[in-house]
Amino acid sequence: MSDSDAESKTAGSSAQIAPTDAANIEPLIHTVRGQQVMLDRDLAWLYEVETKNLNRAASRNADRFPADFRFQLTKEEDEALRCQIGTSNAGEGRGGRRYLPYAYTEQGIAMLSGVLRSEVAVQTSISIMRAFVAMRHLLAENAALLERLHGIEASQAALKRSTDERFDRVFRLLEGEVEKPQRIFFAGQMFDAFSLLADLVGRAEREIALVDGYVDVRTLNILAKKQDGVAVTVYTSGSRLTQDDVDVFNAQYPKLTVCRTGSFHDRFLILDGVTAYHIGASLKDAGRKCFGIDLIQDEGLTKLLVEKLELLNERSAV
Repeated sequence: MSDSDAESKTAGSSAQIAPTDAANIEPLIHTVRGQQVMLDRDLAWLYEVETKNLNRAASRNADRFPADFRFQLTKEEDEALRCQIGTSNAGEGRGGRRYLPYAYTEQGIAMLSGVLRSEVAVQTSISIMRAFVAMRHLLAENAALLERLHGIEASQAALKRSTDERFDRVFRLLEGEVEKPQRIFFAGQMFDAFSLLADLVGRAEREIALVDGYVDVRTLNILAKKQDGVAVTVYTSGSRLTQDDVDVFNAQYPKLTVCRTGSFHDRFLILDGVTAYHIGASLKDAGRKCFGIDLIQDEGLTKLLVEKLELLNERSAV
């Protein structure tokens, strides 16, 4: 089998393809090193010349074919292209080509028509240029389509997050767990106030900090609603809670620590160091008179409050 015959069979195209049909030329355009190129064997078939003669003509006019017009494939690039277009290596070493193919960019192909100097070369180059233009349009359309698809995916992801949040709020509402930023209890609503405070205490997963100047055993009844293993620190200026009270509580609901401080006037309840409530009455008196419970929604204020309590805890732990 001659060199030209072997290459005609490995051109990745049937001999029935019309050389001047731009639509049929497009499958012969490949991407190598980030550029759209055509291989020498495919160009030789289209120009109706032997591959060696095509490359010889380009080599004789090397000054017209810089590296961005024409370059020789590496062995790895050649093997990758063969796998991509399904070209066999069986013919190599037994009459097939013994050198790596050359790739011609769009500019290099345009230069070939002048070097080959034939009517076929001119007409074929026109068809090839049209094929390159059509390919660029296709790539541009695909890029725009991919961009739209990415936009749709991003919108769907945002919609999913928003929908999940809405469903989460609905489920929490059904379970009676919706957090209201502000609650007011009027005189006599002692059970309702106790129930809410006990529910808040039960939400903590690691630690509870309570700032209340008037803590006694009634306050401990609310703190006893915490989860097992949740540590409690009480910051108080009063003396109604004795060490015996603390010891009895810790015997069943460890661990409670009391810090004596007179730095606070208002009452605060902080859960896990991140969720803080401002409470208008001492926990032991909740519901006896009208009072309010406010969720502190400023994360910076909550962080500042926690830092202040940690400093007090280091200085005055009992």
